[in-house]
Amino acid sequence: MKDCTYVMSVASPVVMGSVSVTDEQSINKQAVEGIQRILRAAEKTNVKRVIMTANFGAVGFSNKDKSSVTTEEHWTNPNEKGLSVYEKSKLIAERAAWDFVNATENHIEFATINPVAILGPSLNQHMSLSFQFVENIARGKMKRIPNIPMNIVDVRDVAQLHVLAMKTPEANGKRFIATAYGQISMPEIAQLIKKERPELASKVSTKTIPDFAIKIGARFNSEAQEGKLLLEMNRNVSNQQARNVLGWTPSYTQEEAILASVDCMRDYHILK
Repeated sequence: MKDCTYVMSVASPVVMGSVSVTDEQSINKQAVEGIQRILRAAEKTNVKRVIMTANFGAVGFSNKDKSSVTTEEHWTNPNEKGLSVYEKSKLIAERAAWDFVNATENHIEFATINPVAILGPSLNQHMSLSFQFVENIARGKMKRIPNIPMNIVDVRDVAQLHVLAMKTPEANGKRFIATAYGQISMPEIAQLIKKERPELASKVSTKTIPDFAIKIGARFNSEAQEGKLLLEMNRNVSNQQARNVLGWTPSYTQEEAILASVDCMRDYHILK
């Protein structure tokens, strides 16, 4: 990091599906140690500021008051039932990062970007977890779709937000939720793809899974527990801090981000 003014920490261990308690502890440890190594190196080499790509899972998954607005002041409870291993690891890593920064003598400048589900164009054929659920809908792998609301942000807007957080003096010491305006449900995503990409329409199902079925399944199944949490959490999410402090405004709607993902997967022949 010699001669670096800014550092962005954008990577973290990713896991899909169920894992053992031992594996979960290992993933959490990797996530924490990864950001701590970066912060220690930055401190030693007099880096001015570190920007961490955190996650909305660290912010709003415990706020179930749907009459409220979720902001950067919220923190997810790490013991929240249904919280995925990935979301929990990002939460624990961000907490550890803030603890490290607050304990350092030099008080290295630090800020986090906490994006909701990221969609939009991809640089290559590697598909994130967010991409995969869109692929599953577009390819007809999901015969019935849970009526889960979502918040989405375009990857290009997330990239811009990182740069603004890096360069804006007032960003130091703050978290920034990255989200486009509003929310959209999974069935609405299916309907959008059917309407705007009619060549895929015959494969896309718009049949839904009743909410009560997910809630019953949550008693016995970890994936259903995650679905229940996603149903219950508040999706009225604010990006006001990013707008006020950084002058950031999302350039792409949720619908544009979704369709850009679909088109990207077609370009890479993932969807045909």
